[in-house]
Amino acid sequence: MTMTPQEEMQAAEAARAAGNEGKARVCARRGAGWAVRGYYQRLKGQSWGGDAFHQLKVLRDDETQPPALRAAAGRLTTQVNHDHAMPFDDDVLADARMLIAAYAEPVVD
Repeated sequence: MTMTPQEEMQAAEAARAAGNEGKARVCARRGAGWAVRGYYQRLKGQSWGGDAFHQLKVLRDDETQPPALRAAAGRLTTQVNHDHAMPFDDDVLADARMLIAAYAEPVVD
C-alpha cells in the first residue's frame, strides 16, 4: 500500500513523538519524494519514475528549481553520521513539509 505524502508526514510526526527519529526521517523523506515525483510526472509524463530518494536527488540537482527547495531536498538526502545524527541543525521534517507544500497536488474533497 502506497501512502500519500500527507500520510507519510503523519507517520513521520507519530514516529518523532514516539522518539524514533530515524523512522521519522525515513517517512518524511518518502513523503517529500512522492510529492516531487508527482510534480515531475505532471511535467515530464507518467512514465517518470524512481524511488523517493531518487526524486529528491533529481530535485536537489535541478537548477530550474528555487534554491531553498533544492537545499531542502539536499538535506533530506544527507546520510546520518556514525552517531546517527545529521551534520546540520535543520529540521528535516520541516524540509519535507516545505517540499510537499510546493510540489504535491492539492487534495480536493
